[in-house]
Amino acid sequence: KDPFLEAPQLSDEDGLIVARGEHAFVVMNLYPYNTGHLLVCPYRHLSDWTEASEAERVEIGRLTARAMEVVRAVSHPHGFNLGMNQGEVAGAGVAAHLHQHIVPRWATDANFFPIIAKTKALPQLLGETQQLLADAWGLTPAAEG
Repeated sequence: KDPFLEAPQLSDEDGLIVARGEHAFVVMNLYPYNTGHLLVCPYRHLSDWTEASEAERVEIGRLTARAMEVVRAVSHPHGFNLGMNQGEVAGAGVAAHLHQHIVPRWATDANFFPIIAKTKALPQLLGETQQLLADAWGLTPAAEG
């Protein structure tokens, strides 16, 4: 079962999708490290960055940059963690489907304490965050260049 193949078949609200591109889409992480934790996923089922087409790589990069702009405008994080975990041994929760993590960070966040404590308090529901980010996606000016 691949949640990244199922989500685009749903409405944006039900699939927690923030934005859709031609080759990839931006979705809320169901198990976020922080509020606003997003994933950029290609529509096509592939598991490794080297399998992505040039068009997919370009769009994943553009959507990642745009997601950072939108999260900055909505939530004002102090920084971000970006990355792809390739394979189960590298920590990929859904190793069979490539996805880029965009994790907003604040100087006061709990970092990775929840891994030890097995508890994470998020100040906002996923649906609320999805709506805020989706609404801001078209309103927040994109960076030039």
